[in-house]
Amino acid sequence: MSDYSHARSRMVDVQIASRGVRDKAVLAAMREVPREAFVEPGFEEFAYEDIPLPISEGQTISQPYIVAAMIALAEVEPGERVLEVGAGSGYAAAVLSRIAERVYAIERHPSLGEQARRRFDKLGYGNIELRVGDGTRGWPEAAPFDAILVAASGPDAPRALKEQLVIGGRLVIPVGSDERQQTLLKVTRTSETDYEEEDFGPVMFVPLIGEQGWSEDGRRSASRHVPGQARGETLPQMIAKAAEPLPDLDDPAFGRLFERFADRRIVLLGEASHGTAEFYRARAAITRSLVERHGYTIVAVEADWPDAAAVDRYVRHRSARAAAEPPFQRFPTWMWRNTDIADLTAWMRARNAGLTDRTRQVGFYGLDMYNMRGSIAAVLAYLDKVDPEAAKVARERYGCLTPWQKEPSTYGRAVRTAGYRKCEEAVIAQCRELLAKQLEYASDDRDSFLDAAQNARLIASAERYYRIMYYGGAESWNLRDTHMVETLTHVLDARGSGSKAIVWAHNSHIGDARYTDMGFVRGQLNIGQLCRERFGDAAALIGFGTHTGSVAAATDWDGDMEIKRVRPSHRDSYERLCHDSNVPRFLLDLRKGQHDALRHRLLEPRLERFIGVIYRPETELLSHYADASLPQQFDAYVWFDETAAVTPLGPEHAKPGVPDTYPFGL
Repeated sequence: MSDYSHARSRMVDVQIASRGVRDKAVLAAMREVPREAFVEPGFEEFAYEDIPLPISEGQTISQPYIVAAMIALAEVEPGERVLEVGAGSGYAAAVLSRIAERVYAIERHPSLGEQARRRFDKLGYGNIELRVGDGTRGWPEAAPFDAILVAASGPDAPRALKEQLVIGGRLVIPVGSDERQQTLLKVTRTSETDYEEEDFGPVMFVPLIGEQGWSEDGRRSASRHVPGQARGETLPQMIAKAAEPLPDLDDPAFGRLFERFADRRIVLLGEASHGTAEFYRARAAITRSLVERHGYTIVAVEADWPDAAAVDRYVRHRSARAAAEPPFQRFPTWMWRNTDIADLTAWMRARNAGLTDRTRQVGFYGLDMYNMRGSIAAVLAYLDKVDPEAAKVARERYGCLTPWQKEPSTYGRAVRTAGYRKCEEAVIAQCRELLAKQLEYASDDRDSFLDAAQNARLIASAERYYRIMYYGGAESWNLRDTHMVETLTHVLDARGSGSKAIVWAHNSHIGDARYTDMGFVRGQLNIGQLCRERFGDAAALIGFGTHTGSVAAATDWDGDMEIKRVRPSHRDSYERLCHDSNVPRFLLDLRKGQHDALRHRLLEPRLERFIGVIYRPETELLSHYADASLPQQFDAYVWFDETAAVTPLGPEHAKPGVPDTYPFGL
């Protein structure tokens, strides 16, 4: 068994004490209680990261700092009696038990309560008493309490809890109606009838469900019945009522249903897999509607910049680069070399042909950073044309990357012993020099300059990406998604202040990472989160999902494409709720003010399925599901109950008379 004592000590020093928690009793208790004993199996390695972790019943174990900060704020002292509401895994109650004389804990989920009891018994924490029930009503038989801590957010501080404080007692609770952010409130009882309140800043907790908190439908419990909602209505029934049935994918009305987001500068369209035809066709229909009727001119996709640039030249009737390789030859080829993308690019080319104003043409741009070899070639080809001397210097600088151009992932292993900083400095210097000549180069051809400049940026980012990829962890993912958002921003800037973009990427990139275990377990961010932070309400995040069908995917990285059967969705997943609604395809608007009762019912994290280019049905629950809060991830969700695999391009799809410069030439 691993020895976590060093990690625990470091957690206290770095994450807690250094951030202002000075209470010696709290620090000592945090050093004593083994957090790894309170997390779900498989999450022990993350136990001493300063992040909340998912537990069963859609709940979380709070991050260590917030546990310590709330106990310190409550001024818990030896000899006191303390009540904790929302025991969850039992971790906070265990920490409290190392300080207080007696701890009373309430948990509303019986399974969590039983697990917590077993942990207390195993660790010998005999001064904790736990019951299952409504924590908003407190524990009258054990009252009064010197301190009460609540690990869930209510609309306000429940009266029952305030009345169970001793005179001088302290209640610490997050309050507020915004599920993304609440206020940490400290209530001190100063007399039989008087209380003082102090605000200690923003926090984020799951809702406090109970008689004096929120009801299951997200309303205050005092107004439990929602007009228009039947008592005892199930979640699938509520989804069916809120769902907007979608017309056929070829019906222009399909795309028009999404024009409610046409005022946004960026519309981000997800997918639950990289190999499902309905997701591609739906995104194409939405894209056509936004381009034709609302002036969107940018289609930015989760693809390598140089490959997408070849397609962009085709759809905007620009000449192809001499001796350029056909795009999208790297694994997974079916992701962009499929019949649905071929149809979309043909439509884009035909539409652009009728536009004499090039600023109104729709372009196709890659956001991703994997094809370092292609990016280097594009920069050098451009410099050969406009500045041969600069090209000569660039070749020398990029020379240090040459051994890894065909398999750049090996670069991470090499730099452990090589002087990689020299190479890093060189590619960054090259990027800076290219950007410094923007005015000079742009006067000739703005599109060519954007292409070369972005390739130079990509090389600098990719060098670092492949270096840190060797070490694993969140840093490589975060660098990649940060690069993609920066690329999107550069394209928006290049196309002008009024430009608007449609982004195609996987749900794992589009859905706000802060509300998935990507964010609250692994510390990862993504495109959706960064766009919300950078563009605010000017970004719309739309996710896609399915219950079953077929999908194009591989079993291993760089393996052959297979047509695989998608297993029916897990019984505890969002997908199963959508399937049980019995609506075969629909749009679910998740924005506030649309279906608030349903939205609040869906807030607590559930399983959500993510299939990438790899799909392993035999290990699906472990390898393809993660906890997420759907209404916080997305502004809308598109559902297809049964879906089919994409059709990769083959010789039979070659079009007579199309020149070799066609981007998907075979």
